[in-house]
Amino acid sequence: MVEDPKWELALLATVQGFYQRLLSDQLGGELPAPAELAPDVISHVDDVRSTLDQMQLWIQLLDMAITPAMLRLGVQSDLDPEVAEALLRYFARHRDDSGANRDKTDLVATFLFRHPRVAGQWERRGYGLDGSIPLSPFEIALLEILSESDVPVLSDADVQLLREFGPLLDQANRFNDFSALMDSGIIPRVRELKAALGVSIYHPGVLATLAPYNSAFGDRFHSLFAAATQEIKDFAKRLEELGGCILSTVDGVEVTVEHVAALNQEALLKVDYGAALEKFRRVSRLKKELERRPPIRRTNSESMPSSSGAAAAPALAPAPVQKYVAAAITPQAVSVEEAKLRRVEESIRVFVRVADPKFRQIVPMRYFNLMLSPAEIEAYTADYLDQTGPRANAARMLLRIVAVTARMTTEIEELKRSHNSLSVWKLHADSLVVLIDLAKRLAEAVNRLALTIGQQPETQANSEPLRSSLEKLRERTAEAAKLIAAA
Repeated sequence: MVEDPKWELALLATVQGFYQRLLSDQLGGELPAPAELAPDVISHVDDVRSTLDQMQLWIQLLDMAITPAMLRLGVQSDLDPEVAEALLRYFARHRDDSGANRDKTDLVATFLFRHPRVAGQWERRGYGLDGSIPLSPFEIALLEILSESDVPVLSDADVQLLREFGPLLDQANRFNDFSALMDSGIIPRVRELKAALGVSIYHPGVLATLAPYNSAFGDRFHSLFAAATQEIKDFAKRLEELGGCILSTVDGVEVTVEHVAALNQEALLKVDYGAALEKFRRVSRLKKELERRPPIRRTNSESMPSSSGAAAAPALAPAPVQKYVAAAITPQAVSVEEAKLRRVEESIRVFVRVADPKFRQIVPMRYFNLMLSPAEIEAYTADYLDQTGPRANAARMLLRIVAVTARMTTEIEELKRSHNSLSVWKLHADSLVVLIDLAKRLAEAVNRLALTIGQQPETQANSEPLRSSLEKLRERTAEAAKLIAAA
């Protein structure tokens, strides 16, 4: 039973108007509404509930006809935010677990995040009414928009899924090559996460996590895709100037200069997700093929027929085997890694403090379980970390050793999984180079501290845990250096 049928009818009338305009644009002609559901009729009906029942069926029919790709075309920057808010309310009130409707909800929420009513509206953080839970302004706005909707309750599993989006975005922002981004597996992983959320995607807190991710990832994706397509077109132009016409072969099909000339970047970004993703993959594969075997200018002798009358085949450039050369360790690279270490350290601290004491020595990471010693657990639960003195210094050092060990193990696992993509592999190798340097400096600092506290009888007990944790870090450092050296 609808609490306020007039409000519900007004909401659906707004959705109907948008849907009809969208379908009319697609069909190239006006799509009329049923006579009894015309705007000038429903505003004066006496039997509101009967009209509402008819409107709900009509909207469901329109909803079935509109795909997420069509909706993406309709929610452009000139769309009235009130219409977008009405769409979000409709999706949240009439939610289902279909992938299409989840995509539509996700898309509309991202539009609202990208187009706030006031510029800079989402940049500051606020607090919940109890003053304890930090909320983003965007989540506060979503709570207001969906205040009339029965939102789902988030489970612990949902919260765990949401925590993956931040690290995935960090990883995406590290890529400077479109092929590397496509090979990383981030896109299918995010699709899996969103599908796993099910109806929880209609929760304001979930949408407040997904929309900023979509916006930031979309900007990065479009930037790298634009660079990749431009590079391919530059290859095609150079080949055409040499008199050639075939760029390369992708999936057994010859890609010609004409194919590349017809590549419309803007149109491709508007295609339905499933079809577009395969086209993006082909662009990525073509780019890698051209990098491996770029068009080569033929010499006069190569372009002349042979004495036997057969034309000489153009020579293909051999694919060079490149030895990995570590990037220079810059202050910026160190700063980026320091920020990641702080996040890892804080994540471990939160887990250890809230976990069952029987199991908190096993910290679940993405690819492995991080095992903590009793001394490391004590350091992560200590209430004296902000103090001065040997005990506090030793505890802070233990936290740092564990964080570096965890980060290095993660990058080692990433490195092993990216052997099929040179660009992704290099990204993780460069991170390991920075981590190895940080581990070396950390070992020197630990040795100095251990020597100092070892000379004082009252603090000698703090020295052995430091050396034990440092030994685990040395093992990881040696493994990382071996993997890089073998490249």
